[in-house]
Amino acid sequence: MSLTHTDQNGHAHMVDVSAKTDSARVARASGRVRAAPATLALIRDNGLKKGDVLAVARIAAIQAAKKCWELIPLCHQIPLSGVTVEFELDHDNGIIHIQAQCKTTAPTGVEMEALTAVSVAGLTLYDMCKAVDRGMSIDTVRLEAKSGGAGGDWHRGAQA
Repeated sequence: MSLTHTDQNGHAHMVDVSAKTDSARVARASGRVRAAPATLALIRDNGLKKGDVLAVARIAAIQAAKKCWELIPLCHQIPLSGVTVEFELDHDNGIIHIQAQCKTTAPTGVEMEALTAVSVAGLTLYDMCKAVDRGMSIDTVRLEAKSGGAGGDWHRGAQA
């Protein structure tokens, strides 16, 4: 196996996908933000001065997925046909679970868009809540599943 973003001399380059055919592709990523129980209660009760934390984080995540190609140097600009972002507040463990799913019909995948959406959702949650909880942490941002394209389907934990 070789890296696709390096040429025969080891130099970074953008992969040419012009010969690839468009196909339906889906990627799902997840991550989490650890926060104090009082912070989760403020989020749940819409008690922060900046407003509806989850709504702002959702919009930020969608916007980030759409702008992924401007943030990650070798990503292609692809049309997204759908982006969903979900949050689950786990009060017992002080965790906000983040899930993002991106869909396209393009010649390249949407894994980076889904990962970017989760990352920016976590950063936005931090920004919205930092006045009350600077100790928050963002972790475990990872791809959970992808489908479509020449690589076929992949699911975290599935046997190869």
